[in-house]
Amino acid sequence: MSTARERILEATEELLATKDASAISTRAICDRAKVGMPEIYRQFGDKQGLLTAVADIGFERFLADKRRNPLTDDPVEDLRTAWNSHVAFALRNPHLYRLMFTPTSDAKPEAVKEAQALLLKALERCRDAGRLRMPPELAGQAVLSANVGVCMMALSYPGLFGGSGISPAVRDAVIDRVTGDEREDTRIEAATVLAQTLLATLTGTPPSTPDLDRPTRAPGRPVATPEA
Repeated sequence: MSTARERILEATEELLATKDASAISTRAICDRAKVGMPEIYRQFGDKQGLLTAVADIGFERFLADKRRNPLTDDPVEDLRTAWNSHVAFALRNPHLYRLMFTPTSDAKPEAVKEAQALLLKALERCRDAGRLRMPPELAGQAVLSANVGVCMMALSYPGLFGGSGISPAVRDAVIDRVTGDEREDTRIEAATVLAQTLLATLTGTPPSTPDLDRPTRAPGRPVATPEA
């Protein structure tokens, strides 16, 4: 038999399938979970504590999807696969995704650190293959910022940014740049600025802007210097 905590979490997830977190009342959650209102406060402290717990569950599913992505002999192509699975998760779970990546309080989902760590491992594979132009940590900030930005724009403005070609265009611009594709491609600057500006607006905490033009030597690969 499920506990009151489990029923509350399940009820909140079910409501998030059709509504944004801000539109879900604690009364609706309690009615669906068949618990009294004080139970939310006993289990989670307040509604925000509950939403943070639900966001962490969302990250568990997000990361499970990521781990199911097959690994090949091409770490850069695997990075593209990881990008695509990220976008697919967001489109399948729009309200949950917003809750996960745009926390509205000081309580942040802890699992986001694991998401960063998983991306870092993927980028370290690129580095070890001599196909990374900057430190993995910096590359991870750039890739994740752009990936989240694409998803948020597609969810918030589907008529303007929901086209099927937008995600691949930004994906290839960012990944080609950080993994050493030396073709001149100015889309990366616009994509990164857009992603970071969006995150700053939604979270109120401006992320640092990666210095994407600074090349870094990868093992076995000479530094690629941008042409004047």
